[in-house]
Amino acid sequence: MSYPTPTLHLMCGKIGSGKSSLARLLGESPVTIVLSEDSWLATLYGDDMSSIGDYVRNAARLRDAMHQHVVTLLGAGVSVVLDFPANTIDSRAWLRSLVDETGVHHVLHYLDVPDAVCKARLRKRNASGAHAFDVSDAQFDQITGYFVPPAEDERFNVVLHRNDEVAVKRT
Repeated sequence: MSYPTPTLHLMCGKIGSGKSSLARLLGESPVTIVLSEDSWLATLYGDDMSSIGDYVRNAARLRDAMHQHVVTLLGAGVSVVLDFPANTIDSRAWLRSLVDETGVHHVLHYLDVPDAVCKARLRKRNASGAHAFDVSDAQFDQITGYFVPPAEDERFNVVLHRNDEVAVKRT
């Protein structure tokens, strides 16, 4: 039996841009697993996630714990969709280290969605109670202040998504 070449899918986009929805869709591919930062953080650190500082500290711990697991999955021929935000230069440096260490094909999905759309989606998500973490407009603005779009010199295979459409591919 022949399996597809393993791919590491990475997600970049503001809160509410649709990263998790796209990750779930990509996860429907054969021999593919989705690893969700929000799910892991809620399970491991839910009671210790009340500030942005808590998130930064716990997300770093989670990345450290997940690194070898992701490498092992990719080495076993499993495609991995990392629903971890690739929203800063530092977070993408960790993701780049996974790409460099494994040598697998990768795609950085960049969801370029206007802030107003993201906030509307967040309000709807918060009202549904279906997500582990609620994010206010003020928190969105604060967190978005750290957002840095991917740059060419970071050497990612970027697929740009706008308005739920794939717009541009750059390698």
